[in-house]
Amino acid sequence: MADRTPQSILDHADSQEMIRAFRRVFGDHDMPRLFQAPGRVNLIGEHTDYNDGFVMPAAIDFHTWIAASPRNDSIVSVHSGDFAETKTFDLREDAPKPERHWSDYIRGVALQVQRAGVPIRGANLFIRGNVPIGAGLSSSASVNVATAFALFSFTGREISRRQIALLCQRAENEFVGAHVGIMDPFVSAHGERGQALKLDCRSFEYELFPLPEGVSLVICNTGVKHQLAGGEYNARRRECEQGVALLRQKHPEITALRDVTPEMLRDNQGLLPPIVYRRCRHVVAENARVEAAAAALRNSDLPFFGRLMYESHESLRRDYQVSCDELDVMVDLASQMPGIAGARMTGGGFGGCTINLVANAYVDHFRHDVAEKYEQKIGIAPQIYVTTAAEGASEIH
Repeated sequence: MADRTPQSILDHADSQEMIRAFRRVFGDHDMPRLFQAPGRVNLIGEHTDYNDGFVMPAAIDFHTWIAASPRNDSIVSVHSGDFAETKTFDLREDAPKPERHWSDYIRGVALQVQRAGVPIRGANLFIRGNVPIGAGLSSSASVNVATAFALFSFTGREISRRQIALLCQRAENEFVGAHVGIMDPFVSAHGERGQALKLDCRSFEYELFPLPEGVSLVICNTGVKHQLAGGEYNARRRECEQGVALLRQKHPEITALRDVTPEMLRDNQGLLPPIVYRRCRHVVAENARVEAAAAALRNSDLPFFGRLMYESHESLRRDYQVSCDELDVMVDLASQMPGIAGARMTGGGFGGCTINLVANAYVDHFRHDVAEKYEQKIGIAPQIYVTTAAEGASEIH
């Protein structure tokens, strides 16, 4: 596990405060090591991950930090500075069960490390972070990846970032009970400052593309999350699977919508119920948009990248039907602002956030005007976060 020193994660004063907070909880005799992992935002490539497709997220400058030291027993004692609460568990316990508690993420990661055949020792962990919770910015993946880095650091074993991402995904799938894809932990582990990451969700191969200088990632939280999100997400997955099954009648080589070309889909439209055809059309077109977005960044063509973002949102609204009034209003308001390159919903949909590419000179104006006009239209004061593409997980020296 190669170590990388982030350019700006915690300054010296913050690092010292983490150490002091750790010692207040666990005693003055311990000198902890510090680790960090970022959250993420998805720039383009929505609902393609579970179809073996392509996504383009970026790690963001919101992080989980962990101060950690090993113990001489099998006890993991973890204290959350954000919740002012300590939780303790024993690594020797047989068949532990989730408690629907924030500590399930830490315990799930520890369990997956053990199931991977890596003997780990107990540890004292002090955790705090500033990834907004419940905003669709992968606070859970940030916690998981930082925990994995900390626990593995005491084993003396090498592990790849890809293995860490897969282990963290399994922790959420199999212990926490959240059916997340590989994107979130992968970009938290592999992110690079100033870079977007194009990920192949089938092979886990990835490429990094520099984002244009002078542009900020502005994330607008609509302040709503509609109740039907979970059920509709599962319905979309079933509709995609139905589309694959029907298309395989003519093209048995297909295993996922990733394998379907736009021409193939058009030629076989008669095989599919209209609603299934629209779901498939979004996924197939969205994969093509991610490829085009990579070319746009390669050619420093920000206007084209922005057009692809708007097309992505329209496809999610019209064909995949996972947008909502609040998201549509937020994107429409953003599109009228000076300095905007592109905007779209990001995440599963039915509320949550939009992602906007805004020229730095216009960011303050954008934040003020979008927030004011959105509140006038919707009646909710939105949270707006300004960030850049950040470095992936690391130990902080």
